[in-house]
Order: sequence, then C-alpha cells, then structure tokens
Amino acid sequence: TIEEGAKLFISAVGIPPPHVIKRLHDAGIVVMNMVGAPKHAKYALDAGVDIVCAQGGEGGGHTGNIPNSVLIPAVVDVARQYRPKLLNGQTAMVVAAGGIYNGRSLASSLMQGAAGVWVGTRFVAATEAGCSEIHKEAVVSAGYDDTLRTLVVSGRPLRVKMNDYIAKWEAQPEKIKELTESGVVPIQKDFDDGVDIDIPFLMGQVSGAINDIKPAGDIVKEMVSEAADMLKLGHTYLNGGKQSRL
Repeated sequence: TIEEGAKLFISAVGIPPPHVIKRLHDAGIVVMNMVGAPKHAKYALDAGVDIVCAQGGEGGGHTGNIPNSVLIPAVVDVARQYRPKLLNGQTAMVVAAGGIYNGRSLASSLMQGAAGVWVGTRFVAATEAGCSEIHKEAVVSAGYDDTLRTLVVSGRPLRVKMNDYIAKWEAQPEKIKELTESGVVPIQKDFDDGVDIDIPFLMGQVSGAINDIKPAGDIVKEMVSEAADMLKLGHTYLNGGKQSRL
C-alpha cells in the first residue's frame, strides 16, 4: 500500500491497530474504517482514523442492523467531534453506504451530512464489474424481499440473496446458534462434511430496485444528474419558492 503510493486505506470488520494507522499517516495516507453503529464510529475515530464509512443495514455483504436513515445522521454527529490532522483542521468525514443506488439516495445522504457515498450493489450490475454474469443477473432479477442477513456464510451477519441452501439453514436457527457460538461457521462445516453447497450472491436490498446492467460511467452520470435535480428541488421549498410549503 505505502510503496505503491496509495492515497486511501480502507478497513472493514475491525479497526486497524494504532501502529498501522500511524505508519499509514506517516506516509500521508488517509485511513477510512467501515462502521455499522455510532459507537463503532467513536471507537474508530478514537483510534485515529480520518474517515468513517457508515453502512446501513440495507447494504450487501457484512452489515449491521441500523438503517441508513438512522445511522448516517447519528454517525455525522459523532464525527463532528473529531478533527484528524490529515484533514487539515476539517472535522472527520463520513461516507454513507447501504441502500444507495441512484441520485435520490445520493442527495439524501448528502443532506444527512455525509461528504460522499459508497455504492456497492448498483455497481455489481455494471457492465465492467469483475463479478460473474450470473451474479449481475441475480441482482437484476432480485425482488425487494429476496435478501436477508445470515450467519451461515461467515459467522457474522452477511446480507445475501436467498437461495435454497441458505433457506434450509435458516430453518434451523438453533443449529446455527449452536455452531456459531462454538466458533464453527455453518458453511465451513458443510465443506468439511462434503455437503453440496450453493454459495449465495452478496447484494443489498436495493437489488429490488435495480432492473438493468449498464456501463459504470452511465450509472455515475445518472446519479449525479438526478442528485443535482433533487438538491435544486429542495432549495425551492425555501424562501417562498414555487414548491414552498414552509
């Protein structure tokens, strides 16, 4: 990371130890930590990170259970209490994640105090995405109720698209609890036992709203354009604008 001249280091599922953060900072590298709760943001900022990426429970992959609309403003309030040296006097930055896929969700995140957004599932369904075509189609074909958080794959809450393999495990909650509390990941047990496994696709709840695969550049342009329109619309609600109700 340092030798290659990276400008940003991102960590998830834990906070880098202080000596790692110091070494990165000494090399001029900004450090961002993924968090799923306001208390996690405080832990990360106390450890010295510069940016926290607050991911709502809607997000795909490893995620917490606090929704974006509650988490983002709460983490912003925490971040305002910190001024990392690498940000030249600015307060710590918050990047919003989880449930962000279009301009409206981008604009909403900015209005909640985030400095930017982290987009996952929408870019899985991008032409250039490095995942399989089957994964892309799985996103496009997903409904709003097709994802869930499960402990089966990693022992930590992971949002995936439901399939028959996961459904079979989720019908045995006591077995999942017994295994995970003893340090055994259910899917790993099945690997060891030679059981046929259908590994689920990671994706967020926004997969239900994604209906096409398109170039990443088009996704970005459409998001920014729609966000700009939404922010302009918001302005019309103030100072006696035509849409004003205040």
